[in-house]
Formats: sequence, structure tokens, C-alpha cells
Amino acid sequence: MIFFANFLIAVSKILDVVLLISMWILIFRVVLSWVRIPSLYSVSVILYHLTEPILKPVRRFVPPHRFGGIDLSPMIVILLLVFLDIFLVRSLSLYAHQMLREHSLMY
Repeated sequence: MIFFANFLIAVSKILDVVLLISMWILIFRVVLSWVRIPSLYSVSVILYHLTEPILKPVRRFVPPHRFGGIDLSPMIVILLLVFLDIFLVRSLSLYAHQMLREHSLMY
């Protein structure tokens, strides 16, 4: 039981870091799309390839031409990442800590 609870805590921390890094990569891509800096072209290409698989399905439901050419997909994906962080990561962590607390009360 302790092993599983610690495993859940580790998974929740890793998910938290992955979601945070994904969010920052998406934010950097958006900022670099606003400002054209020739020396950062290779960075923007890498960020494009990292984020496009996440943004493309959202654009099917919210195409930019419906909102006057403004692409809302990065904002929607960031909101989904925040939701996953709050709902999934915190739930896993709280559940694991509750399991550890119950185990300590037994002994």
C-alpha cells in the first residue's frame, strides 16, 4: 500500500512537471509567432513541431477563420492543461496522501 501511494505521488509530480513544460513551450511558440526574429527561426520550427500535434485537433473544432483570423487554439489548450493539472494531478496526489495517512493510522 505504501509502495502504491508513493508511486502515485511520483506519477503526479512527473505529470505536473510535464504539463508545466508543455504549457511554457506553447506560450513560447505563441510569443515567437508574434515577433519574427531571424536568429530564432530554428527554435520556432522546433516549437512548431512540438506543439502542432496538440493544436491541430483543437483547430478542427475552433477554426481561426470563424473568429476573424485569431487563433484561439493555444488559449484553449492552455486552459485544458491547467484543468488537467488541477483536476488530475492534485486528485492523484491527494488520493496518495490519503492512502498514506490511513496506513499510518492503522499502526
